[in-house]
Amino acid sequence: VQLQASGGGLVQAGGSLRLSCIASGHTFSSYTMGWFRQAPGKEREFVAAIRWNNGNTYYADFVKGRFTFTRDNAKNTMYLQMNSLKPEDTAVYYCAAARDRGITTTLYDFWGQGTQVTVSS
Repeated sequence: VQLQASGGGLVQAGGSLRLSCIASGHTFSSYTMGWFRQAPGKEREFVAAIRWNNGNTYYADFVKGRFTFTRDNAKNTMYLQMNSLKPEDTAVYYCAAARDRGITTTLYDFWGQGTQVTVSS
């Protein structure tokens, strides 16, 4: 399984970005896909998850109402739409895949390379 994240960048507070992650190398119908982030000096934290087969989503409290996680089955691509960005959202964002696990899993098997998101105040 390969995951390639893109779409990061520099944005002002209150702005928006859309991250993408292209998944390849497997059929993902039984997977939970996730986004995580890691800020400098902090531990990696969970952001959002989606069940590939039905599109059900699960979010960390700090992104509810601001971030939306979707997937495009035909393109094997998932998206994280991030609105109302805050400086504290600044981090490297990683996409990940968990095989045969539920949406609240904390165990992910495959990771993308990360994309930097910087939100200026």
